[in-house]
Amino acid sequence: MSSPVLDTRISAVPGNRQRLDGGAMFGNAPRALWAKLCPPDEENRISLSCRALLVERGEQRILFETGIGVFFAPNLRQRFGVFEDDHVLLASLAKLGLSDADITDVVLSHLHFDHAGGLLAPYEAGRPLRLLFPRARFVVSEAALERAMHPHARDRASFIPELPGLLRDSGRLHVIAGRAATDPSLPGLRFHYSDGHTPGLMLTEVQASTVQREAEHSDGPRSVTFLGDLVPGSAWVHVPMTMGYDRFPELLIDEKTALLGTLLQRRGRLFFTHDLDVAMATLERRPDGRFVATQPLGDADLVRCAL
Repeated sequence: MSSPVLDTRISAVPGNRQRLDGGAMFGNAPRALWAKLCPPDEENRISLSCRALLVERGEQRILFETGIGVFFAPNLRQRFGVFEDDHVLLASLAKLGLSDADITDVVLSHLHFDHAGGLLAPYEAGRPLRLLFPRARFVVSEAALERAMHPHARDRASFIPELPGLLRDSGRLHVIAGRAATDPSLPGLRFHYSDGHTPGLMLTEVQASTVQREAEHSDGPRSVTFLGDLVPGSAWVHVPMTMGYDRFPELLIDEKTALLGTLLQRRGRLFFTHDLDVAMATLERRPDGRFVATQPLGDADLVRCAL
């Protein structure tokens, strides 16, 4: 008799959108190229999603990142191009019948504010920052935490100074030591690491639940990988495309090439946090060697879909 297959469901969970300078988001790509992919506004800014991935498996409800949120004071919210006044991620969870209190784990690729700001309650004048997700563990790599605590002058503005202390004081901070590929408390997850965007960027591959499921779906995708800022959207699947925010673009290109090659062999799907329209896509490689994202799915297509 075959063993039971543990059901795994994935959902796209939109958070607050933001506008950032298109040139910064596309690095050394010319405006004539990137403006066709992401049309800019009158201030040269492009619209970006800050999308989370929810994985529901057994008793675990794992949220990959929380987006930018609305922790900024109103003047800073305008500066960083945050669209909405309300905490959109919480509203998106509510549409799934969940609240932040239902999340068991929040896995953070890194601690830049547009990926971890949604951990925080909305801004209230005169009130200090405070964490949401009262029952969740906060999972982050050792190197990413170290970077947030001791940022470089070049990227200091990308971090929330109070956040590492809040995470530690919660008593629920779970640090992935070194470059461990797995963690016993998070079965079915495989971690990949990158240093090109920021040291310790941790990208999570959510694998099919069991060998049996892989066998039963041998012709289909076997995993979905949350690609964070290594590949922020479908346009960045093209290997030479990097961001001006990346610390080491040449290293990032090498890391991207290696990871996409691995995921292609595994027939893994790609999940994008910043792509305005595409939440998930299939990875293919053209005869000329170029990686491309195909079979795009939007947020509305990813509501408790079976993995």
